[in-house]
Formats: sequence, structure tokens, C-alpha cells
Amino acid sequence: MNVHHLLLGILWLGSHDLSGASERCDDWGVDTMKHKPVYSGEPARIKCPLFQAFLKYNYSAAHAAGLTLIWYWIGRGQDLEEPINFRLPDNHISKEKDALWFRPALLNDTGNYTCMLRNATYCSKVALPLEVVHKDPGSCVSQAVRPEEVLLYLSYTNVNLTCPDVEGYIPVGVKPRVQWYMNCRLVDHFYERHPRGVNLTFGIVREVYGGDYTCVATYQENGRDFTLTRTLRVKVVGAPEKSSTPQIISPNSRVIYELRPGADLLLTCEVDFTFLKDSPQEVWWTIDGRNTDNIVDLRFNVTHEETSLSVGKTKIEKTLFVPKVTEKDLKRNYTCFAHNNNGTVNMQALVKLKAVVPRYTVELACGLGATVLLVVILTIVYHVYWLELVLFYRAHFGTDETILDGKEYDVYISYARNVEEEEFVLLTLRGVLENEFGYKLCIFDRDSLPGGIVTDETLSFIQRSRCLLVVLSPNYVLQGTQALLELKAGLENMASKGTIKVVLVQYQPIKKSKVKELRQAKAALSVIKWKGEKSSYPRGRFWKQLLVEMPVKKTQELGG
Repeated sequence: MNVHHLLLGILWLGSHDLSGASERCDDWGVDTMKHKPVYSGEPARIKCPLFQAFLKYNYSAAHAAGLTLIWYWIGRGQDLEEPINFRLPDNHISKEKDALWFRPALLNDTGNYTCMLRNATYCSKVALPLEVVHKDPGSCVSQAVRPEEVLLYLSYTNVNLTCPDVEGYIPVGVKPRVQWYMNCRLVDHFYERHPRGVNLTFGIVREVYGGDYTCVATYQENGRDFTLTRTLRVKVVGAPEKSSTPQIISPNSRVIYELRPGADLLLTCEVDFTFLKDSPQEVWWTIDGRNTDNIVDLRFNVTHEETSLSVGKTKIEKTLFVPKVTEKDLKRNYTCFAHNNNGTVNMQALVKLKAVVPRYTVELACGLGATVLLVVILTIVYHVYWLELVLFYRAHFGTDETILDGKEYDVYISYARNVEEEEFVLLTLRGVLENEFGYKLCIFDRDSLPGGIVTDETLSFIQRSRCLLVVLSPNYVLQGTQALLELKAGLENMASKGTIKVVLVQYQPIKKSKVKELRQAKAALSVIKWKGEKSSYPRGRFWKQLLVEMPVKKTQELGG
């Protein structure tokens, strides 16, 4: 028995079950599983899913069995469904086997399209939505079209990203012209990313290469030009071989929770998960071996928080709260478990009953009180006069840091190149640091030779200096291309070699900076603030603060 006869038998049984009710039609509703908006002015195709998801046989067999495929549509805002007339002149909609083609799709084509397969005794239909949208103004895509997510593994080499859903659109033998965009910026001479037709090749996958990649394919069909726009959302994740079992950060063996009865117990299980595709990421607490999900005591409250980290990693925090613990609660076993496909790990929280503190004698209390009072007095004295104390110690006991270290300059000054900052550097800073304190300053615009390469000379000066003094101002961020190079070089040297010290002087306040190196420097280093005329006195607090940060030089003196 061939496929044709088998299909006729199936259809006869179906019509027999319908008991001859030819008016009845099996309605599968609206199929939204593969719904994705399409761009206005670009080709679109709707394939009738009756031959794939429902009836399980192909178009040719159905046609040979005497079934007819009919298309209807109901436009947006309309109430009545009407058949599609394919014979209208210049109609841009055509029927080709089991597919409905739009060359191109237009905004007015938005609606639900119903494909109906029927003969005199059998009928089955399903509707499919079509949404036609414009690209966003000034963009190569529309936010209404959600990109398909693609995972690329970190540090993998020669990885291809392929323009999706273009097969079947471009005629056989026609080679399309394809342009690739990253976040709507044309991929042209991008580092380690090379467009090769429908493929975009990554020489090596780096975390910063994550983003939305759009391919625009242009081709000709029957003398007409068509364009297809497709977008993939690239997410860079850790490679499978780099994945591991979950890592429990807290609790750990170094922290002991000592409480007295009546106190609140708060235990946080913090777990880091590396990326592992299709793997569960589970964290749970057990109390005396029982999962908290199975404990009906309402005093035990558990909260869950999840945070996404870089390259697909995840941090999960499971917090266990027990209010007003009893002595029995403090003797329980509290254990955190974590699981993924690589394995299960656990760590017990060390919870103990806090010992009662013995009462002190009157003599011990008085002695302790006197000691505390003395410490407070010394702390206040140091807080008020710490600058003077540090400078006194440096002057009498400090070792000269400018001898035999191979450095040519004591201080290299980095500042924004404009009139106001230049006057402050050349007249104020240079005048006091060189004339009053005897430091040897390097000022690029004063000490560099004409005709040299700015970058090389800048790095050379910084290498030959003991200290990098950065004069911060809004102009430093806005105009300081060379200044930011100086800051970055100084910070890298300080972090990697430790042969230079970075000192920050705030000449004018900076509200908020987008420069990463500057934010890191301000967070890690103290900032000495210039307060105008109030700071100009060479023996004032500003200069004392600055001198403390400068290299120790035995020839200098600064009174109180």
C-alpha cells in the first residue's frame, strides 16, 4: 500500500468520525509559537503548520488526496475574515505550495492569516499572526523584534556567527550582499571580527564582544531588489570545560555565629555558579538534616536572591532567618547545600551559644576606664596634630627617598592644558614645591624637547619620576587626552611595579566622571583639596597634606 492510499484511508476514517457533518471544521486556534514581527518593505513568509504540527503529512500528499489549501485573513481592527484574492493586479501576496509569500510585507498586511485544508467531507484550519513593523528611527532594527540569543564560549577561536532564517528566501545560485552590524554600527575593520558573507567570524571570543549583531542581506529576484534584516543577541559565557561545581562563599569555617537566647539568627548562604548550559542551579538550607521546604515551623523564614555576573556566572544568596532563637535552636545543625550538573557541595554554618561574660572587679573596671580615657586623649591629639607629627618624624627619623633610586625627577605633574590650570601649576605648585621644599619637578610643556613623540616622551617622564601629581578639575576629564594617558600610566605603574606613587590634588570639584581609571583612583587614593586663597599659605594645612604624600627629602623643612 503506497503513501497516497494510506492517506486516503486516514482521511476516510476522519470523515467517518465526523458523521458526514461537512459544515464542521477542526479549528486549531491561533498558532503563536513561532510568531516574530517582520520589517516593512522586506520579504516575509508564512508556512501553514497543518503539515508539520498537526496533520503530520506533506503538502504534495494532501494535494494528491484531493484536499485544497485555502488562505483567509482578518486585518487589524477588522471583524470579518475574508479570502485572499491572489489574482489582483500587482498583488504582492502569493501562494506557493504550503506557504504564503509577501514580496514585500507592508504595514497594512498586519493581521491573522488562516490556512484551511478541506474537501467535501474533511476540514481543518489554523490561524497565524503576522505583525509588520517599521525600524526604529535612526536605528537598523526595531525594539519590537526580539533577537534570538546565541551563546559563544569565552576564548574559543574561529567561531562563526551565521545570519539566520535566510534560507529559502534567496533564489538558488544568487549570492547575496551581506553587511554585518554590531549594535547598529557597521562591522568594518573590527578587531578580531571578520564579515564573510552570511558568516561573521570571531578570531577569538572575548567578553566585550557580546551584543546585538544584525546581518542585512541584499539580493535580486525577478529583476527586483530585496533586503532581509536579521538580528542575533550574542551572550559570551564561560566554556564548558571551565565549569565547576558550585562554590560556597558563605558560610565558611572562618566565621562563627555566637548568639544568646532571644537574639535573631540570620544566616546567608552565598554561592557562585559558573556557566553550564541546561544545568540546574539549586541552593537550599537544611536544619538537622531536613530541608527547610519540608519544615512547617513558621519561625524559619528563607529568602532567595539571584544576581547575574560576568560570562554567564550567577550568584545566588539563600538567607535563613530565625527570630528570637532558643538555646535548642543554637544547638541545631544548619547546613547549606548547592547543586548543578557537575555535583553537589555543602557547608555547615558554625552556630554556637555565646558564653556569659564574667563580671569585672571594681579595680579592673577603673583600670580599664583609665586606659580607655588615655587612648581617647591620645587619639584626639593625634587626630588634631597628625600632620605635624608625621612631618616631624620624617624630618628627624625618615630616610631620604630621593637617593640611589635611579629616578631623575621627584614629581611629574599631570594637568588639563588650559590657561587656568597652567597658571596654578606653573606659578603656585611649581613655586612652592621647587622653591620652598626643594623638589625637582617635571612639567611636560616646560621640560619636553620639541619634535618628539608625545606618547613616548610622556611615558618616559613618568618612568623617571618618583611621584605622579594629578591636578583634578572638570577640564581634566573633558580636555585631558594626554592627561588621562598620564593618569592611566601612573596607576598601572603603581599597581604592577610600585616604583611610582600617585597623588590626587582637587583643584576644582568634579561632579561625576565617566572615566573608569579616574573613578578607581578617587576610590582608592586620598584626595587633597585646594581651597583657593585659604590654601595658598605655603605653611598651611594644604601644603602639609601634600608634603606628607611627597617623597621624603632631607633638605626640606616645614614648620608647624
